[in-house]
Amino acid sequence: MADGKLWGGRFAEGTAASVEAYTESQSFDRALAEVDVRGSQAHARMLARQGVLTADEAEAIVAGLEQVLGEIARGEFVWRREREDVHMNVEARLTELIGPLGGKLHTGRSRNDQVALDFRLHVRARLAHWRALAARLVAVLAERAQEHRETLLPGCTHFQPAQPVSLAQHLLAYAQMFMRDHARAGDCLGRADVCPLGAAALAGTTYPLDPRAVADELGMAGVFANSMDAVSDRDFVIEAVFTASLCMAHLSRLCEELIIWANPRFGFVTLPDAYSTGSSIMPQKKNPDVCELMRGKTGRVYGALTALLTLVKGLPLTYNRDMQEDKEPFFDADRTVSASLAIMADMLAAMRFNPGPMREALSQGFLNATELADYLVGKGLPFREAHHVTGACVGYAEAKGLRLEDMSLAELQGFSPLIGQDAFEALRYETAVARRQASGGIGPGPVARQIDDVRAWLAQAGAE
Repeated sequence: MADGKLWGGRFAEGTAASVEAYTESQSFDRALAEVDVRGSQAHARMLARQGVLTADEAEAIVAGLEQVLGEIARGEFVWRREREDVHMNVEARLTELIGPLGGKLHTGRSRNDQVALDFRLHVRARLAHWRALAARLVAVLAERAQEHRETLLPGCTHFQPAQPVSLAQHLLAYAQMFMRDHARAGDCLGRADVCPLGAAALAGTTYPLDPRAVADELGMAGVFANSMDAVSDRDFVIEAVFTASLCMAHLSRLCEELIIWANPRFGFVTLPDAYSTGSSIMPQKKNPDVCELMRGKTGRVYGALTALLTLVKGLPLTYNRDMQEDKEPFFDADRTVSASLAIMADMLAAMRFNPGPMREALSQGFLNATELADYLVGKGLPFREAHHVTGACVGYAEAKGLRLEDMSLAELQGFSPLIGQDAFEALRYETAVARRQASGGIGPGPVARQIDDVRAWLAQAGAE
């Protein structure tokens, strides 16, 4: 047997050192050690129930695997590169502990279905973790929205001042994004939660296995339908990293706004010291480095998604060694999105929003122009004419250095005799917000209902 490899019976020569280093995966897939052991224990118990192993043999294997897992947890386990991956390292150590009986563990399975099971269990756990982190971020957004239901600031389109909105509505928009991320992770989790053990290398096995029993013991919802698909499917990983990518896109958008808002020219937020850094040369600086890094780290998650899509695009059925390259992109994406969600929630909870500068900014950019147009429509003027009249008023005010609300009644009536004293009430920013009572809008009623709905969603998410 070449190099003592568990698969080495057919080989006369040992593996080249350079190839050993190039092909090993134990340096990173050891992250799957716990799920590998749990899957193997479930497999051993199933083999005993099916009469492939005796009860005593299965009990010895399960106990030996528990001892291996304890060594790993305590940092006593010796990982060996020549054993290639987590599976071979665990099985070899098991055999050292319990003797040749350890070799019976692999009966009826292949590393192909074994790694598919391990990775599915790992991805499933991480998706559940992402969902919990997303729900916490939504909770923080809802709390801050509740605090700022009456705080107004400019809402923008094309990054130009458009209409007054409440800060609550702005924050709740992001809550909706992360609620969708939570739902996407749950949807992806359902497709990851399928047990492939029993597919063996690609064609199934002659042993009387019971994949459903293994799935039940591991708490998995389904079992594979096609052995060739079971060992070659990596959709669940790609979907998970797509979910992470979209979540990072949402975080990046939020970071971009916080970076802008923290600039003294805006002053809408004051970043917590704990989530900012200074300059090595300019003592006055308070840099939004956390937001900038989060915005930048979005690209590495996109890169992981591109790597995975490229990995599978030309693979013939079934398992190919290329698939070893599916782990590190996922591990990196997981670290990034998990840390980003947690830090964003903490940062937002500690952040100070500044209503004063937000209010001052409302007076720049004629954010109440639409209100004047709607006012004229209410007086019977067709909208297109009302739009034209209002545009002319804005041009006049801009030339005079005035706001619309600063114009006199006589000046306004010079553009339309339909304008009366009551127009000044319509031009108030609070009025503009309060009038928008349609479902999902920025009015106090719709915002309050949104917060109630988000809280109800959080209660349901916590109960899942």
